[in-house]
Amino acid sequence: MKIGVLGSGLMGKEAARDLVSSEGVTAVGLADINLQRAQEVVNQLNSPKLIAYQVNAKDEQELANYMRQFDVIINALFYSFNEVVAKTAIDVGVNTVDLGGHIGHVTDKVLALKEDAQATGVTIIPDLGVAPGMINILSGHGASKLDDLEAIKLYVGGIPVNPEPPFEYNHVFSMEGVFDHYTDPALIIRNGMKQEIESLSEVERVHFEKFGPLEAFHTSGGTSTLSISYPQLKTLEYKTIRYPGHAEKFKLLVDLNLTRMDYSVDVNGQEINPREILLKVLDPIVELGDKDDVVLLRVKVGGEKDGQPETHVFEMTTYKDREHNVTAMARATANTISVVAQMIANGTIMKRGVYPPEQIVPGDTYIKEMAKRGVTIYELTNKEKVRANN
Repeated sequence: MKIGVLGSGLMGKEAARDLVSSEGVTAVGLADINLQRAQEVVNQLNSPKLIAYQVNAKDEQELANYMRQFDVIINALFYSFNEVVAKTAIDVGVNTVDLGGHIGHVTDKVLALKEDAQATGVTIIPDLGVAPGMINILSGHGASKLDDLEAIKLYVGGIPVNPEPPFEYNHVFSMEGVFDHYTDPALIIRNGMKQEIESLSEVERVHFEKFGPLEAFHTSGGTSTLSISYPQLKTLEYKTIRYPGHAEKFKLLVDLNLTRMDYSVDVNGQEINPREILLKVLDPIVELGDKDDVVLLRVKVGGEKDGQPETHVFEMTTYKDREHNVTAMARATANTISVVAQMIANGTIMKRGVYPPEQIVPGDTYIKEMAKRGVTIYELTNKEKVRANN
């Protein structure tokens, strides 16, 4: 199996780390517009399987020449490249996976290429991170165990192991992305009706082993493609996990218009966007740095089996890899995209076309593969319905 990675940033590097240590993978490419940056990662990982390439992803010919050398491409670039990478994959007849991007309907544009991908005989799976990604795969796995699917409730949070004031939070991706998820409305299904609900709302208490009380609240983007894959759902919710009090503090910033992109104020004759100022102020305060993070995840999939109510609950607690200095979020994300890329390359996934993760990734195989990588997902089955607040 030959697998190429686009982007030598954190996710690209960690996907490459997993690929070179996977038995069935014979060759790995790591491409970046900056060859030196890619080569530094290659030198660090120190594997004869791994070669650095210089590729400008904005040059479609250069992109195509790189991609056609591999069985599968892992796209770890910024989400704005997802559509062009997917189209190039179809042009050159190579399978591809990406980390998703619901901003600007990027994932919708990739999913719209389904017929072209089927005609060319390639498999494309977008949205392969944690949320979306892991939660989609586990939702699909739970749904496959039921005769009638009624409810999916999702809880995910990347939080510091040792919280510090004022927000008890450190970001693992960009703070801009956090602002978007907190400011835009969240899509949910309630009583069988799709609706939008204010982010940072309906705060509830949740508990995970080894952690004290935590809170969970609505944020945008988390339900991803699930409402389309399962239109029969009566309940669909995604909530972000944080330490208690976080939502209230950020809600004040949102209410003061400090997180809006489309808002400015006049300061001494100069138009200033308060969001830009807030980002600069917050960055040094909430940067994770060398601190330990943890990713908490709970997926509840409920409905009926043999005429009786049944709920499947999947839980994960993943910590930072101190040996390699890899954040918990990077471990969960990069291993997910690497595992699924290998499933396509080795023939575990045979369907051709463009599919969201819940429709195509076999959950049982995925859970086993993630466990091999130290990311353990536990499953519990309850003979009861998913309740509103538990």
